[in-house]
Amino acid sequence: MTITAVDVLDIRFPTSRGLDGSDAMNPDPDYSAAYVVLHADDGQEGHGFTFTIGRGNDICCAAIETLSEYVIGTDVDGPAALADLYQRLTHDSQIRWLGPEKGVMHLAAAALVNAAWDLAARRAGLPLWKYLSTLTPEQIVACIDWRYLTDALTPEEALAILREAEPGKAQRVAEVERDGYPAYTTSPGWLGYDDEKVVRLAREAVAEGYTQIKLKVGADLDDDRRRFAAARTAVGPGIRIAIDANQRWDVDQAVEWTKALAEFDPWWIEEPTSPDDVLGHAAIRARLAPIKVATGEHVHNRVMFKQLLQAGSIDFLQMDAARVAGVNENLAILLLAKKFGVPVCPHAGGVGLCELVCHLSMFDYVSVSASMEDRVIEYVDHLHEHFTAPTVIKGGRYQAPTEPGFSAEMKRDSLIRFSYPHGPEWRSN
Repeated sequence: MTITAVDVLDIRFPTSRGLDGSDAMNPDPDYSAAYVVLHADDGQEGHGFTFTIGRGNDICCAAIETLSEYVIGTDVDGPAALADLYQRLTHDSQIRWLGPEKGVMHLAAAALVNAAWDLAARRAGLPLWKYLSTLTPEQIVACIDWRYLTDALTPEEALAILREAEPGKAQRVAEVERDGYPAYTTSPGWLGYDDEKVVRLAREAVAEGYTQIKLKVGADLDDDRRRFAAARTAVGPGIRIAIDANQRWDVDQAVEWTKALAEFDPWWIEEPTSPDDVLGHAAIRARLAPIKVATGEHVHNRVMFKQLLQAGSIDFLQMDAARVAGVNENLAILLLAKKFGVPVCPHAGGVGLCELVCHLSMFDYVSVSASMEDRVIEYVDHLHEHFTAPTVIKGGRYQAPTEPGFSAEMKRDSLIRFSYPHGPEWRSN
Protein backbone atom coordinates (compact mmCIF):
# COMPACT_ATOMS: atom_id res chain seq x y z
CA MET A 1 0.00 0.00 0.00
CA THR A 2 1.97 2.95 -1.34
CA ILE A 3 1.15 6.63 -0.81
CA THR A 4 0.75 8.40 -4.15
CA ALA A 5 -0.38 11.90 -3.07
CA VAL A 6 -0.87 14.10 -0.02
CA ASP A 7 -3.53 16.81 0.24
CA VAL A 8 -3.08 19.55 2.87
CA LEU A 9 -5.92 21.87 3.90
CA ASP A 10 -6.07 24.87 6.24
CA ILE A 11 -9.38 24.41 8.12
CA ARG A 12 -10.53 26.98 10.69
CA PHE A 13 -13.71 27.32 12.73
CA PRO A 14 -14.67 30.79 14.09
CA THR A 15 -15.20 29.63 17.68
CA SER A 16 -13.93 32.96 19.02
CA ARG A 17 -17.26 34.55 18.08
CA GLY A 18 -19.01 32.75 20.94
CA LEU A 19 -15.92 32.61 23.21
CA ASP A 20 -16.02 28.81 23.04
CA GLY A 21 -12.62 27.56 24.15
CA SER A 22 -11.67 30.81 25.90
CA ASP A 23 -9.27 30.73 28.85
CA ALA A 24 -6.85 32.97 30.72
CA MET A 25 -4.06 32.57 28.16
CA ASN A 26 -6.13 32.10 25.01
CA PRO A 27 -9.04 34.56 25.11
CA ASP A 28 -10.15 34.29 21.48
CA PRO A 29 -9.34 30.88 19.94
CA ASP A 30 -10.52 29.83 16.51
CA TYR A 31 -10.33 26.05 16.65
CA SER A 32 -8.37 24.95 13.60
CA ALA A 33 -6.87 21.90 11.92
CA ALA A 34 -3.91 21.57 9.61
CA TYR A 35 -5.63 18.73 7.80
CA VAL A 36 -4.09 15.93 5.76
CA VAL A 37 -5.45 13.35 3.34
CA LEU A 38 -3.12 10.54 2.26
CA HIS A 39 -4.03 8.84 -1.03
CA ALA A 40 -2.90 5.24 -1.50
CA ASP A 41 -2.44 3.33 -4.73
CA ASP A 42 -5.30 0.97 -3.82
CA GLY A 43 -7.74 3.89 -3.72
CA GLN A 44 -7.97 4.12 0.05
CA GLU A 45 -7.41 7.30 2.05
CA GLY A 46 -5.92 8.17 5.42
CA HIS A 47 -7.06 11.29 7.27
CA GLY A 48 -5.21 13.18 9.99
CA PHE A 49 -4.62 16.62 11.39
CA THR A 50 -2.83 18.67 13.97
CA PHE A 51 -4.73 21.13 16.13
CA THR A 52 -4.11 24.89 16.42
CA ILE A 53 -6.25 27.80 17.55
CA GLY A 54 -6.16 29.96 14.41
CA ARG A 55 -3.24 32.14 13.36
CA GLY A 56 -0.26 29.97 12.49
CA ASN A 57 -2.34 27.13 11.11
CA ASP A 58 -0.98 28.05 7.68
CA ILE A 59 2.55 27.59 9.02
CA CYS A 60 1.66 24.07 10.14
CA CYS A 61 0.24 23.39 6.68
CA ALA A 62 3.48 24.60 5.08
CA ALA A 63 5.48 22.30 7.37
CA ILE A 64 3.28 19.35 6.40
CA GLU A 65 3.88 20.15 2.73
CA THR A 66 7.63 20.08 3.42
CA LEU A 67 7.44 16.72 5.17
CA SER A 68 5.15 15.22 2.53
CA GLU A 69 8.14 14.26 0.40
CA TYR A 70 9.00 11.67 3.08
CA VAL A 71 5.54 10.10 2.69
CA ILE A 72 4.87 10.00 -1.06
CA GLY A 73 6.06 6.74 -2.53
CA THR A 74 6.32 4.99 0.83
CA ASP A 75 4.59 1.87 2.11
CA VAL A 76 2.46 2.27 5.25
CA ASP A 77 1.04 -1.24 5.42
CA GLY A 78 1.50 -2.53 8.96
CA PRO A 79 3.22 -1.46 12.18
CA ALA A 80 6.78 -1.96 10.94
CA ALA A 81 6.20 0.37 7.99
CA LEU A 82 4.54 2.92 10.29
CA ALA A 83 7.52 2.80 12.64
CA ASP A 84 9.82 3.44 9.69
CA LEU A 85 7.69 6.39 8.56
CA TYR A 86 7.77 7.91 12.04
CA GLN A 87 11.56 7.68 12.11
CA ARG A 88 11.94 9.34 8.72
CA LEU A 89 9.57 12.18 9.61
CA THR A 90 11.34 12.98 12.89
CA HIS A 91 14.99 12.16 12.20
CA ASP A 92 15.98 14.06 9.07
CA SER A 93 19.37 15.51 10.03
CA GLN A 94 18.64 18.99 8.63
CA ILE A 95 14.94 19.39 9.47
CA ARG A 96 15.67 18.07 12.97
CA TRP A 97 17.66 21.26 13.59
CA LEU A 98 14.34 23.16 13.68
CA GLY A 99 13.33 21.24 16.80
CA PRO A 100 14.57 18.73 17.56
CA GLU A 101 11.27 16.92 18.03
CA LYS A 102 9.28 19.98 19.02
CA GLY A 103 7.48 22.95 17.54
CA VAL A 104 5.79 23.28 14.19
CA MET A 105 7.73 20.49 12.51
CA HIS A 106 6.69 18.04 15.23
CA LEU A 107 3.05 19.13 14.88
CA ALA A 108 3.34 18.53 11.14
CA ALA A 109 4.79 15.07 11.73
CA ALA A 110 1.82 14.31 14.02
CA ALA A 111 -0.69 15.05 11.26
CA LEU A 112 1.08 12.75 8.81
CA VAL A 113 1.77 9.95 11.30
CA ASN A 114 -1.83 9.95 12.51
CA ALA A 115 -3.13 9.93 8.93
CA ALA A 116 -0.93 6.92 8.18
CA TRP A 117 -2.29 5.03 11.21
CA ASP A 118 -5.82 5.96 10.12
CA LEU A 119 -5.11 4.42 6.73
CA ALA A 120 -3.63 1.27 8.25
CA ALA A 121 -6.60 0.80 10.58
CA ARG A 122 -9.06 1.38 7.74
CA ARG A 123 -7.27 -1.24 5.67
CA ALA A 124 -7.52 -3.66 8.60
CA GLY A 125 -11.25 -2.89 8.87
CA LEU A 126 -10.91 -1.91 12.54
CA PRO A 127 -11.21 1.24 14.65
CA LEU A 128 -7.71 2.31 15.65
CA TRP A 129 -8.07 1.40 19.35
CA LYS A 130 -8.98 -2.14 18.40
CA TYR A 131 -6.36 -2.36 15.65
CA LEU A 132 -3.66 -1.39 18.15
CA SER A 133 -5.04 -3.98 20.55
CA THR A 134 -4.51 -6.72 17.96
CA LEU A 135 -0.79 -6.00 17.76
CA THR A 136 1.60 -8.18 19.72
CA PRO A 137 3.71 -6.70 22.54
CA GLU A 138 6.72 -7.09 20.27
CA GLN A 139 5.05 -5.11 17.48
CA ILE A 140 4.07 -2.31 19.87
CA VAL A 141 7.58 -2.03 21.28
CA ALA A 142 9.03 -1.96 17.76
CA CYS A 143 6.83 1.06 16.92
CA ILE A 144 8.58 3.21 19.54
CA ASP A 145 11.68 5.37 19.20
CA TRP A 146 13.64 4.35 22.31
CA ARG A 147 16.34 6.99 22.01
CA TYR A 148 16.52 9.10 25.21
CA LEU A 149 14.08 6.86 27.12
CA THR A 150 16.04 3.87 28.36
CA ASP A 151 17.19 5.49 31.61
CA ALA A 152 13.52 5.53 32.61
CA LEU A 153 11.98 2.67 30.62
CA THR A 154 13.70 -0.03 28.58
CA PRO A 155 12.19 -2.01 25.71
CA GLU A 156 12.41 -5.10 27.91
CA GLU A 157 10.40 -3.39 30.67
CA ALA A 158 7.83 -2.27 28.11
CA LEU A 159 7.49 -5.82 26.83
CA ALA A 160 6.92 -7.02 30.38
CA ILE A 161 4.20 -4.39 30.92
CA LEU A 162 2.42 -5.37 27.72
CA ARG A 163 2.72 -9.10 28.39
CA GLU A 164 1.37 -8.62 31.91
CA ALA A 165 -1.74 -7.01 30.41
CA GLU A 166 -2.36 -9.86 27.94
CA PRO A 167 -4.55 -11.94 30.30
CA GLY A 168 -8.04 -10.51 30.36
CA LYS A 169 -7.57 -8.42 27.21
CA ALA A 170 -10.56 -9.94 25.43
CA GLN A 171 -12.77 -9.23 28.44
CA ARG A 172 -11.60 -5.61 28.55
CA VAL A 173 -12.30 -5.18 24.84
CA ALA A 174 -15.82 -6.44 25.46
CA GLU A 175 -16.19 -4.12 28.46
CA VAL A 176 -15.13 -1.07 26.43
CA GLU A 177 -17.53 -2.01 23.67
CA ARG A 178 -20.34 -2.44 26.18
CA ASP A 179 -19.71 0.38 28.68
CA GLY A 180 -17.38 2.87 27.00
CA TYR A 181 -14.81 4.97 28.88
CA PRO A 182 -15.32 7.65 31.58
CA ALA A 183 -15.41 11.28 30.44
CA TYR A 184 -15.33 14.68 32.09
CA THR A 185 -16.50 17.88 30.46
CA THR A 186 -14.90 21.30 30.12
CA SER A 187 -17.90 22.72 28.26
CA PRO A 188 -19.35 24.55 31.33
CA GLY A 189 -16.11 26.26 32.25
CA TRP A 190 -14.84 28.49 29.46
CA LEU A 191 -13.58 31.77 30.88
CA GLY A 192 -15.67 33.94 28.57
CA TYR A 193 -18.97 32.47 29.82
CA ASP A 194 -21.01 34.46 32.34
CA ASP A 195 -21.91 32.98 35.73
CA GLU A 196 -25.45 32.08 34.70
CA LYS A 197 -24.19 30.06 31.76
CA VAL A 198 -21.54 28.33 33.89
CA VAL A 199 -24.16 27.28 36.46
CA ARG A 200 -26.66 26.14 33.84
CA LEU A 201 -24.09 24.07 31.93
CA ALA A 202 -22.63 22.60 35.12
CA ARG A 203 -26.07 21.38 36.23
CA GLU A 204 -26.77 20.00 32.78
CA ALA A 205 -23.46 18.12 32.80
CA VAL A 206 -24.28 16.39 36.08
CA ALA A 207 -27.76 15.55 34.83
CA GLU A 208 -26.17 13.96 31.76
CA GLY A 209 -24.07 11.64 33.92
CA TYR A 210 -20.72 13.41 34.28
CA THR A 211 -19.03 13.03 37.65
CA GLN A 212 -16.30 15.59 36.85
CA ILE A 213 -16.30 19.02 35.22
CA LYS A 214 -13.56 21.61 34.68
CA LEU A 215 -13.39 25.39 35.08
CA LYS A 216 -10.91 27.77 33.51
CA VAL A 217 -9.16 30.08 35.98
CA GLY A 218 -6.26 32.49 36.15
CA ALA A 219 -7.37 35.88 34.83
CA ASP A 220 -8.86 37.45 37.98
CA LEU A 221 -8.89 35.85 41.42
CA ASP A 222 -12.14 37.45 42.59
CA ASP A 223 -13.88 36.27 39.42
CA ASP A 224 -12.47 32.78 39.89
CA ARG A 225 -13.68 32.56 43.48
CA ARG A 226 -17.15 33.74 42.51
CA ARG A 227 -17.46 31.39 39.53
CA PHE A 228 -16.03 28.41 41.42
CA ALA A 229 -18.37 29.01 44.38
CA ALA A 230 -21.34 29.20 42.01
CA ALA A 231 -20.34 25.99 40.21
CA ARG A 232 -19.71 24.13 43.46
CA THR A 233 -23.10 25.16 44.82
CA ALA A 234 -24.73 24.09 41.55
CA VAL A 235 -23.26 20.57 41.45
CA GLY A 236 -22.79 19.80 45.15
CA PRO A 237 -19.87 18.25 47.01
CA GLY A 238 -19.86 14.86 45.28
CA ILE A 239 -18.82 16.07 41.83
CA ARG A 240 -15.13 16.57 41.05
CA ILE A 241 -14.29 20.04 39.75
CA ALA A 242 -10.88 20.42 38.14
CA ILE A 243 -9.40 23.86 37.42
CA ASP A 244 -7.15 24.89 34.55
CA ALA A 245 -4.87 27.95 34.47
CA ASN A 246 -3.49 27.34 30.95
CA GLN A 247 0.10 28.23 31.94
CA ARG A 248 -0.83 31.66 33.32
CA TRP A 249 1.23 31.74 36.54
CA ASP A 250 4.74 31.70 37.94
CA VAL A 251 5.41 29.02 40.56
CA ASP A 252 4.71 31.08 43.70
CA GLN A 253 1.65 32.68 42.12
CA ALA A 254 0.30 29.25 41.17
CA VAL A 255 0.56 28.07 44.76
CA GLU A 256 -1.00 31.21 46.25
CA TRP A 257 -3.85 31.41 43.71
CA THR A 258 -4.75 27.74 43.99
CA LYS A 259 -4.71 27.90 47.79
CA ALA A 260 -7.15 30.80 47.55
CA LEU A 261 -9.52 28.43 45.70
CA ALA A 262 -8.89 25.43 47.95
CA GLU A 263 -12.09 25.90 49.99
CA PHE A 264 -14.09 24.88 46.90
CA ASP A 265 -12.26 21.52 46.73
CA PRO A 266 -10.47 21.55 43.35
CA TRP A 267 -9.69 18.04 42.13
CA TRP A 268 -6.62 19.13 40.17
CA ILE A 269 -4.88 22.27 39.00
CA GLU A 270 -4.01 21.94 35.33
CA GLU A 271 -1.14 23.70 33.56
CA PRO A 272 -0.34 25.94 36.54
CA THR A 273 2.87 27.24 34.96
CA SER A 274 5.07 26.86 31.86
CA PRO A 275 4.66 23.38 30.35
CA ASP A 276 8.45 23.19 30.02
CA ASP A 277 9.09 23.82 33.74
CA VAL A 278 9.55 20.32 35.09
CA LEU A 279 10.95 21.43 38.45
CA GLY A 280 8.35 24.19 38.76
CA HIS A 281 5.57 21.62 38.46
CA ALA A 282 7.31 19.44 41.05
CA ALA A 283 7.52 22.36 43.49
CA ILE A 284 3.87 23.28 42.93
CA ARG A 285 2.78 19.69 43.48
CA ALA A 286 4.75 19.41 46.73
CA ARG A 287 3.39 22.69 48.08
CA LEU A 288 -0.25 22.14 47.10
CA ALA A 289 -0.79 18.53 48.18
CA PRO A 290 -3.37 17.04 48.54
CA ILE A 291 -4.61 19.15 45.57
CA LYS A 292 -3.33 17.31 42.52
CA VAL A 293 -1.36 18.64 39.53
CA ALA A 294 -2.06 17.78 35.88
CA THR A 295 -0.34 18.80 32.66
CA GLY A 296 0.56 17.56 29.20
CA GLU A 297 -1.38 19.20 26.38
CA HIS A 298 1.60 21.45 25.55
CA VAL A 299 4.33 18.94 26.46
CA HIS A 300 6.05 18.56 23.15
CA ASN A 301 7.68 15.12 23.24
CA ARG A 302 8.23 11.86 25.10
CA VAL A 303 11.45 13.16 26.72
CA MET A 304 9.62 15.97 28.52
CA PHE A 305 7.00 13.49 29.74
CA LYS A 306 9.80 11.22 30.92
CA GLN A 307 11.27 14.05 32.99
CA LEU A 308 7.91 15.09 34.46
CA LEU A 309 7.43 11.50 35.61
CA GLN A 310 11.00 11.05 36.89
CA ALA A 311 10.78 14.28 38.90
CA GLY A 312 7.42 13.38 40.44
CA SER A 313 5.93 16.57 38.96
CA ILE A 314 2.42 15.42 38.06
CA ASP A 315 -0.47 13.39 39.43
CA PHE A 316 -2.20 13.13 36.05
CA LEU A 317 -0.62 12.93 32.60
CA GLN A 318 -2.60 14.76 29.92
CA MET A 319 -1.28 13.45 26.63
CA ASP A 320 -2.48 15.02 23.40
CA ALA A 321 -3.15 13.05 20.22
CA ALA A 322 -1.50 15.62 17.92
CA ARG A 323 0.95 17.68 20.03
CA VAL A 324 3.61 14.96 20.05
CA ALA A 325 4.38 13.18 16.78
CA GLY A 326 1.27 11.04 16.66
CA VAL A 327 0.46 7.48 17.60
CA ASN A 328 4.00 6.11 17.82
CA GLU A 329 5.17 8.66 20.35
CA ASN A 330 1.96 8.36 22.35
CA LEU A 331 2.54 4.62 22.67
CA ALA A 332 5.82 5.43 24.41
CA ILE A 333 4.09 7.95 26.69
CA LEU A 334 1.39 5.46 27.71
CA LEU A 335 4.06 2.93 28.65
CA LEU A 336 6.04 5.54 30.61
CA ALA A 337 2.89 6.50 32.53
CA LYS A 338 2.24 2.85 33.39
CA LYS A 339 5.83 2.38 34.58
CA PHE A 340 5.54 5.37 36.94
CA GLY A 341 1.97 4.63 38.05
CA VAL A 342 0.50 7.94 36.84
CA PRO A 343 -3.06 7.90 35.39
CA VAL A 344 -3.48 9.20 31.84
CA CYS A 345 -6.33 11.71 31.40
CA PRO A 346 -5.94 12.99 27.83
CA HIS A 347 -6.43 16.54 26.66
CA ALA A 348 -9.29 16.87 24.18
CA GLY A 349 -10.17 20.58 24.14
CA GLY A 350 -10.16 21.36 20.44
CA VAL A 351 -11.57 20.39 17.09
CA GLY A 352 -11.36 16.63 16.55
CA LEU A 353 -9.27 15.84 19.61
CA CYS A 354 -12.16 14.04 21.33
CA GLU A 355 -12.49 11.86 18.24
CA LEU A 356 -8.80 10.93 18.41
CA VAL A 357 -7.86 10.57 22.05
CA CYS A 358 -10.57 8.09 23.00
CA HIS A 359 -8.81 5.55 20.78
CA LEU A 360 -5.59 6.00 22.77
CA SER A 361 -7.28 5.72 26.18
CA MET A 362 -9.24 2.65 25.15
CA PHE A 363 -6.07 0.98 23.88
CA ASP A 364 -4.36 1.95 27.13
CA TYR A 365 -7.06 0.22 29.17
CA VAL A 366 -7.15 -2.88 27.00
CA SER A 367 -3.42 -3.41 26.46
CA VAL A 368 -1.30 -1.30 28.83
CA SER A 369 -2.71 -0.06 32.15
CA ALA A 370 -5.69 -2.45 32.46
CA SER A 371 -7.20 0.16 34.77
CA MET A 372 -9.79 2.95 34.60
CA GLU A 373 -9.23 4.11 38.19
CA ASP A 374 -9.06 7.95 38.30
CA ARG A 375 -8.86 7.97 34.51
CA VAL A 376 -11.13 10.23 32.47
CA ILE A 377 -11.01 11.68 28.96
CA GLU A 378 -11.80 15.35 28.48
CA TYR A 379 -14.90 16.14 26.43
CA VAL A 380 -15.99 19.43 24.88
CA ASP A 381 -19.28 19.68 23.04
CA HIS A 382 -18.03 21.55 19.98
CA LEU A 383 -17.71 20.80 16.27
CA HIS A 384 -18.38 17.05 16.33
CA GLU A 385 -21.01 17.47 13.62
CA HIS A 386 -18.21 18.07 11.10
CA PHE A 387 -16.82 14.51 11.39
CA THR A 388 -17.96 11.40 9.56
CA ALA A 389 -17.59 9.28 12.72
CA PRO A 390 -18.17 11.77 15.55
CA THR A 391 -17.64 11.10 19.23
CA VAL A 392 -20.66 9.65 21.01
CA ILE A 393 -21.19 10.28 24.74
CA LYS A 394 -23.79 8.40 26.78
CA GLY A 395 -24.20 8.73 30.52
CA GLY A 396 -20.96 10.68 30.83
CA ARG A 397 -18.90 8.02 29.02
CA TYR A 398 -17.24 7.86 25.62
CA GLN A 399 -18.75 5.12 23.51
CA ALA A 400 -16.24 2.92 21.73
CA PRO A 401 -15.67 3.92 18.08
CA THR A 402 -16.81 1.23 15.67
CA GLU A 403 -15.94 2.69 12.26
CA PRO A 404 -12.58 1.60 10.79
CA GLY A 405 -9.78 4.15 11.24
CA PHE A 406 -8.82 6.91 13.67
CA SER A 407 -12.13 8.87 13.51
CA ALA A 408 -10.22 11.79 11.97
CA GLU A 409 -12.15 12.27 8.73
CA MET A 410 -14.10 15.52 8.33
CA LYS A 411 -17.12 15.77 6.06
CA ARG A 412 -16.37 17.11 2.60
CA ASP A 413 -18.92 19.92 2.96
CA SER A 414 -17.25 21.08 6.18
CA LEU A 415 -13.80 21.03 4.56
CA ILE A 416 -15.10 23.24 1.78
CA ARG A 417 -17.09 25.61 3.99
CA PHE A 418 -14.38 26.22 6.61
CA SER A 419 -11.32 26.23 4.35
CA TYR A 420 -9.25 29.31 5.15
CA PRO A 421 -9.24 32.00 3.80
CA HIS A 422 -11.41 31.26 0.75
CA GLY A 423 -14.14 29.02 2.17
CA PRO A 424 -17.69 30.42 2.31
CA GLU A 425 -17.60 30.77 6.11
CA TRP A 426 -14.59 33.10 5.90
CA ARG A 427 -15.51 34.97 2.72
CA SER A 428 -18.81 36.06 4.26
CA ASN A 429 -17.23 37.58 7.38
